[in-house]
Amino acid sequence: MPWRRSFYMSALTQHKHNSASFSRRMLALVLPIVAQNLITALVNMADVVLLGSIGQSAISAVSLAGQITFIVMLFTFGVGTGVGILTAQYWGKKDLTAIESIIGIGVGLLFIVSFAFFAVSVAIPKALMSLLTNDGELVTLGAQYLRIMSATYLLMSVSQVYINAVRSMEHTRLTAIISSVSLLFNVAFDAIVVFILFPGDIVMAVRGVAVATVLARIIELITCLALSSRGSVVRLRIKRILHFDRPLFSDFFKYAAPAQVNYLVWGGGLTATVAIMGHVGSDMVAANSVASVVRNLVMVLCTGIGQGGSILVGKSLGAGDIAKAKSDGFAVVKSALIFGILAGLILLTVRPLTVLFDLTKNSKFILNGMLYISAVYCVGKSLNSTVIGGLFCAGGDAKFGLICDAITMWCVVIPLGLLFGFYLKVPPLILYAVLCMDEIVKMPFMVLHYRKYKWLKNITRENAEKEVSL
Repeated sequence: MPWRRSFYMSALTQHKHNSASFSRRMLALVLPIVAQNLITALVNMADVVLLGSIGQSAISAVSLAGQITFIVMLFTFGVGTGVGILTAQYWGKKDLTAIESIIGIGVGLLFIVSFAFFAVSVAIPKALMSLLTNDGELVTLGAQYLRIMSATYLLMSVSQVYINAVRSMEHTRLTAIISSVSLLFNVAFDAIVVFILFPGDIVMAVRGVAVATVLARIIELITCLALSSRGSVVRLRIKRILHFDRPLFSDFFKYAAPAQVNYLVWGGGLTATVAIMGHVGSDMVAANSVASVVRNLVMVLCTGIGQGGSILVGKSLGAGDIAKAKSDGFAVVKSALIFGILAGLILLTVRPLTVLFDLTKNSKFILNGMLYISAVYCVGKSLNSTVIGGLFCAGGDAKFGLICDAITMWCVVIPLGLLFGFYLKVPPLILYAVLCMDEIVKMPFMVLHYRKYKWLKNITRENAEKEVSL
């Protein structure tokens, strides 16, 4: 009938319009995030190449010391997730006062944790390094790097919280510029240290690279403070740090605590896997350092989709549009699957380029196999990080990720890694495959939880302050 044809054509037109609108919104958010993540991955790769030019020991030592920094970053990710969850939803309500309070809570909590890690890293860096490796040279070099590098923990406790909030307010281009400028300064300083100031001096080069990282983080913090003082986006107010909003603190703890514990469980598991590899041998550590950088490089688009999707879904939930949040969430999942597969294929394509890294013959052999395994890992990682770390958290559901990672990492992967690595003493590539199986194990459970749609929730408070105090 004519009216039916008209109805179907109208519905099809509306669907195409909604899809086009979603694509435009996603691109506007994702492309700056992808650019930022790409620069981050390239800078990390440049650091590996620069350090590799002065010896494999420098790569391994800095990589292992970076595991301590990684633990600090887990707290940064956890607090940042809490800031992002609440900021995106209150941005949907256009409540800037609540967002300022959320930033203040995040900075206050993260500074306390960062100071504790800073103090320990300055006081006993060798003891920390000894937990990760029994190689004396790596312990000594890594300790010198860690003692200097730890200053960045204090700087990031402010800058990273602010950047997370601004990003969740859909200013992804602005945050990409801030972070990218800092990272580019970092690699420039590194090049000066390695090639001009201390060529061939492995000890001074490692120290210099640490100083370069601190300088780059100082630039990042100054840029954030300058943006805040202008007040064009949102302000970072000291009084919000010292005197926080109690109801919002309660909400922050409710939704950020599971995310924080989740990051610690997951990240602690990753650190444990690196420690297992560290006790197997320096060749495996060096190969894993390069494999991680290459994998992160090809995964930048997948990461951007997860972050951009969580902002869109969170904003829709905060505005009370559940149907739109559900529709956008499904589109994000499809994108994550497609680009996860693409990332794996790209990784296999660029695999021959790893000959550029100055590694031992055995390390190169291990690296080659690691990249094949990582190609499969990319698909699971793309889906899980987008859905569990993005969409579920956007609706305030971080508990599922905590349960998933606790079981897969600590009840499956780590016990098997210890068994295969220390008792069965399997070849490095079999051990690496076992240590990478967490993303595959949790995929079926992720799909089942997603299809229940219990994660679609508006978690904003109706009684939040309405006016921005000057």
